Amino acid sequence: MLITVLTMMAVPIGSASAASTKNPVILVAGMAGPGFAYEPLAARLRNDGYRVYIFQLPGLGLGDIHQSAEAFAPYVDAVIDQTQAAKVDLIGHSEGGLVSRDYVKSFGGSAKVDKLITLGSPAYGTSVANIASVFLFGNCIGLTACNQMAQGSTYLNTLNAGDDSIGNVRYWAMATKWDELVQPWRNAYLNASDGNIKNVALQDQCWWRIVGHAGLIFDGAVYSGVKQALRGYTSISFDCWAW
Repeated sequence: MLITVLTMMAVPIGSASAASTKNPVILVAGMAGPGFAYEPLAARLRNDGYRVYIFQLPGLGLGDIHQSAEAFAPYVDAVIDQTQAAKVDLIGHSEGGLVSRDYVKSFGGSAKVDKLITLGSPAYGTSVANIASVFLFGNCIGLTACNQMAQGSTYLNTLNAGDDSIGNVRYWAMATKWDELVQPWRNAYLNASDGNIKNVALQDQCWWRIVGHAGLIFDGAVYSGVKQALRGYTSISFDCWAW
């Protein structure tokens, strides 16, 4: 049954021959992001010896984000059961970062997640007047998740109530100042009130790199930071020349 869950809900990548000392990595897709779109990032991770799984959001993430987080919980359990790992690491792009944080906060993930990396996730929403226009849907009418990602939404107020860090999970929030979806771009940052949260913007170190919202999952410099976060680095130094 667990294998069925993995097959139906996401795209598993890698093999048991990968370095078993590393936590399995689950890529949590963003809104309207099919699992295969994350293959380039997964391939980089696989080449670096990680066991990688891609979680495609139910209904491509157009529905309720909290329900997506609830659906994510048995998926994580299935990965842990399959790999016999103690914990997993999560990389959440865009809405996938919200789903990951909601899972940790609301569905027992704090005991099962070691590191959580967000890439351009609207942690504190976006002031973009029409989020859906970015995804070519025209408007937010009927798209629950779209409305939930708006700045000041009831969903985000609930998710962000209390501390942004939960338990012993370590967080890295990565942003790009060229993000056309998360506006202001600093809303991709978490409230770094304790040492478990690290916020970093690509252009603070690589000012000339023009990387948009979707580009965060393809860019080599961003990936250099992801690798360091997965290794537990407390300070991220992007390789600005990586492709």
